[in-house]
Amino acid sequence: MKEASAMPLLPADLADALLVGRVWRGGAIDGPCVVAVRAGEVYDITAHAVTVADLLERDDAVALARSAPGEHLGSAQQLIDAVLAGNHAPARLLAPCDLQAIKACGVTFAVSLLERVIEEQAGGDAARAERLRGELLATIGADLSSIKPGSPEAEKLKQEFISRGAWSQYMEVGIGPYAEVFSKSQPMSAVGFGADVGLHPDSKWNNPEPEIVLAVNSRGNVRGATLGNDVNLRDIEGRSALLLGKAKDNNGSCAIGPFIRLFDERFTLDTVRNAEVRLTIEGADDDFVLDGASMMRQISRDPLDLVAQTCGKHHQYPDGFMLFLGTMFSPIKDRDSAGGGFTHHLGDRVTIATPSLGGLVNHVQRSDRIAPWTFGVRALYGNLARRGLPQPQTETNR
Repeated sequence: MKEASAMPLLPADLADALLVGRVWRGGAIDGPCVVAVRAGEVYDITAHAVTVADLLERDDAVALARSAPGEHLGSAQQLIDAVLAGNHAPARLLAPCDLQAIKACGVTFAVSLLERVIEEQAGGDAARAERLRGELLATIGADLSSIKPGSPEAEKLKQEFISRGAWSQYMEVGIGPYAEVFSKSQPMSAVGFGADVGLHPDSKWNNPEPEIVLAVNSRGNVRGATLGNDVNLRDIEGRSALLLGKAKDNNGSCAIGPFIRLFDERFTLDTVRNAEVRLTIEGADDDFVLDGASMMRQISRDPLDLVAQTCGKHHQYPDGFMLFLGTMFSPIKDRDSAGGGFTHHLGDRVTIATPSLGGLVNHVQRSDRIAPWTFGVRALYGNLARRGLPQPQTETNR
């Protein structure tokens, strides 16, 4: 494995950060365990919360994560270093969520809105994208960030776009009243820090999407945040929005981690609102390096609005959900040819980082060539029963 990116992979204020997550422990346990990270040290607290979903339901989640006794597994830095070195003893990092639904919001930044329109008009053809980008910017301009979605000003702009023949279904969710919220992948399917992410073998034009991911419980309370890679297949989605499922939900196409940072007096939703999420892509078979950033303050819809559009009286999530907030970063830097834009090469290392959450590192492979997803909800229940642990709580027996 190549050397780790220079970006920090744990929170800059690690001594004060309260983190929770999951690791796979071998030996007699041979299964997933819930961990808490306190002052940079990792403790197995599975005896007190058998799933992260259960932990986030508890009113005393912060107090429990801070003080519940548990076996010491070493430091968080040691776990990170072990993954990067390919050595998973004593524990392997997993995605820090488990039973939660995994949802994602699209077109929440003006820049990503323009790129979605370009994908649509290019019909998934990367070679046409550069020309269309210039034409579209000349027609509608680049700055839509001052428009509040769903406002009278947005409706006026919509009518103007229609009159110019520039309207798109992506404009509807970008500046219309309803956010795009879709199912990114299935519970238990996300991969964690250091794992391979998967590209559908038919895709020839694709990219990472660096995002902040909220951890929300069944009552719609946002309990913390983490980082995610909403792997995107631009050619497949660009052919038709009805192919969104094929473009977004494949083996290994969702990465989350390394830990969920719980909200407390030091880390709040305002920290998320003001975060800068950085992305670095480093090629394994060439000297390609791409750096970019998403500024969360440029998001078109507030994170709490996105949560409210996802859940409520209209839709419940009894096990909670993880919510990708979207990205403003769609890489367009030429890689293989002038005007050809960016697409992944197999082996690329992708690092997504922000100081308050650390960094998420993954490597890019084909979805049909990485480890298959075999450990689902039934396997989790069976594993917990074998270990003599209580079954996760459900809405009916809480």
